[in-house]
Amino acid sequence: MLTKQQVLEQVKAGRKSDTLDSRDYGRLANFFETEHLEALGFGLADDADPAESDKNIFEWTEENVLVQLASDLKFGFEKALNQRGISAGMMHSVVKMWMWVLEDELYGKADDMYAQYGLPFFKAVALKYNLPNEIGEDAGDEDKYASGY
Repeated sequence: MLTKQQVLEQVKAGRKSDTLDSRDYGRLANFFETEHLEALGFGLADDADPAESDKNIFEWTEENVLVQLASDLKFGFEKALNQRGISAGMMHSVVKMWMWVLEDELYGKADDMYAQYGLPFFKAVALKYNLPNEIGEDAGDEDKYASGY
């Protein structure tokens, strides 16, 4: 797994958010102190206390990253199964971002696994990390998951 420093270095070197609304980096921001939020494209409200905000960040551990991955994967499955194209696409990018953080080979395969709103990718991640697989034995690219069926 990448360290927080490695993530920050890559972001500062030009790695960009892969979503329209930066929700992938928004998830990352929950793990970073106030002083690093700007690099991720965020900031605190003018009336916010940085010291208080920093008390609420998630500790950078693989366990905590996997908890966030599980939550995001569940949401991704929900959006894909409900054929919510934009939301499913953004959640595909969020889960892909976690694969980057975890230095998982699925990161490099994610774009090739986008059929039917990302279901094949979501399934691969679920199986690898022993998380709920919402499509059972299906591959995720079946026509029944396509819009209009």
